[in-house]
Amino acid sequence: MNPAPIDAHEPWMRGLHADTGYLLYRLGLRSGQLFNASLQESGLRLRHYAVLRFLATGEGAPQRELSARLGYDPSAIVGLVDDLEKAGFVERRPSPEDRRRRIVVLTDDGRGFLRDTDEAGLRVTSELLEPLDADECEALHGLLLRVAEAGLGG
Repeated sequence: MNPAPIDAHEPWMRGLHADTGYLLYRLGLRSGQLFNASLQESGLRLRHYAVLRFLATGEGAPQRELSARLGYDPSAIVGLVDDLEKAGFVERRPSPEDRRRRIVVLTDDGRGFLRDTDEAGLRVTSELLEPLDADECEALHGLLLRVAEAGLGG
């Protein structure tokens, strides 16, 4: 279900438009909806993409680290990794340091899916930021990054 477009001329919206947090929330919802729609055919969602994106930055990670770094409940991570493993995008392997522990590793198929998904993500971002020119998009990204790094611990 798509939310109604934001109309600054509606009296009830004036107060909400004065609230930056609400605007960020609303745009975040819209971004997630568009991104999830682009993933719909694969059966995966934005949360799966976040796991894949994190795994692409290293040589794998234990599920506990995925949970801590992404801010997801540990039980949610188990389900996400299960889904990604069924799709062939990740594998659970014994840790080189402790063979009793398992690490989650991105597969070649997962890297390919991530490349395709990254393109869809760029399209979603372009659609959301269409009213802005390139300099404004860059400035917005820089400001959001600064806020995220301060508020989310990097």
